[in-house]
Amino acid sequence: MAYNVLYEVYERRLVGEIDTANMPRHIGVILDGNRRWAKSVGIEASAGHRRGASKIEEFLGWADEVGTEVVTLWMLSTDNLKRDPEELAALFEIIADAVEHIAQVGKWQIRVVGAKDVLPEKFAARLRATEAQTASCRGMQVNVAIGYGGREEIADAVRAILREQAQAGKSLEEVADGLTVRDITEHLYTKGQPDPDLVIRTSGEQRLSGFLLWQSAHSEFYFCEAYWPDFRRVDFLRALRDYSQRERRLGR
Repeated sequence: MAYNVLYEVYERRLVGEIDTANMPRHIGVILDGNRRWAKSVGIEASAGHRRGASKIEEFLGWADEVGTEVVTLWMLSTDNLKRDPEELAALFEIIADAVEHIAQVGKWQIRVVGAKDVLPEKFAARLRATEAQTASCRGMQVNVAIGYGGREEIADAVRAILREQAQAGKSLEEVADGLTVRDITEHLYTKGQPDPDLVIRTSGEQRLSGFLLWQSAHSEFYFCEAYWPDFRRVDFLRALRDYSQRERRLGR
């Protein structure tokens, strides 16, 4: 009981230290540490993934409470697709279940960002159905990055531009001369959304690993020691406090 009281007092203190006039519109999260968490408590990796998946709705609730407009969750990278087939099969099921569970909340619009063509068709079909189910939701936008790699995203954007321009009858030289940063931005998986203001990575790793490479040019980064299944509201509030107290120059 005493611990809970102290925890609540600490939470209120953190909230009081956040500059609410300087809050992120878009938060990206690298959900890292599920397998290491599982190993640390002596259970199978799949159980760690399920525990991590159960944390997602709770996190989205915290983000929604503070007025976040967009959250991007990196749930499966293109590199992850090289894992053991048995572990991957379990992971596909866990991710599909988690995304469907988020959709059942009924207030968040889900967008799957990533190369869907590299995913098993049955899995990809479940993701597409979930997107369609939430298409009319007008609340916070939730990007679930699945089969996602930052380099692949940029390459896909350039390929899409080349195809469009070729269909318009332009030569390669004309395309090269006219290509702009805005052209690429408008062909990314996150087109139409603001770039992430804050990127959070759990598990103590301090690198992006290819997450939102183009979009994070001016993002603020927050690295948390906790494994994703252990990520708490106080960890989120610390990230917000840290972000709100930084001076963002955005390259100027």
